[in-house]
Amino acid sequence: MARTESTMLPLGSIAPNFELPDVTTGKLVSLSQFAGAKALLVMFICEHCPFVKHVQNELARIGHVYLSQGLGIVAISANDASNYPQDAPEHLATMAQHLNLNYPILYDETQAVAKSYQAACTPDFFLFDADQHLVYRGQLDGSRPGNDKPVTGADLRAAIDAVLAGTPPMTDQKPSIGCNIKWKPGNAPVY
Repeated sequence: MARTESTMLPLGSIAPNFELPDVTTGKLVSLSQFAGAKALLVMFICEHCPFVKHVQNELARIGHVYLSQGLGIVAISANDASNYPQDAPEHLATMAQHLNLNYPILYDETQAVAKSYQAACTPDFFLFDADQHLVYRGQLDGSRPGNDKPVTGADLRAAIDAVLAGTPPMTDQKPSIGCNIKWKPGNAPVY
């Protein structure tokens, strides 16, 4: 299991635009649809990654806790489905249904959105304030497959709670660690 850290996009960065299809409905979802949210969480995930599987139930719980509090949430998968067919939209849709996700999973077939966010791993988390400025990027919590720490979502939840309360999240942010995004041949970015 290869371990890749998130790139830690600079705090204050403006949320890059996106318009991608929802894997369950086929409808396009765009960044502009989250205007008016108190905050926006953008997650890069996939279906097959053991790091995502390790935290997937917590990702579902976060949606059920925070959507009603004004947090916009969207998950994006950018993995090359031709070489990693378990990350194809139909498998992502099954994952969304199995987890009872109440937010969309979008498919970034060209991988352009992942590049614009400087996403590097799955899972990779980006939390933006109401003005869509980046206030948190980093780990869900300290749990990893095999390290026997419980999955609590503590780091990400603390950041979400702070933003929703109108206070800045902690600045000592630890990178997320996961599988590298499965770039199409010749498409891997250099950050």
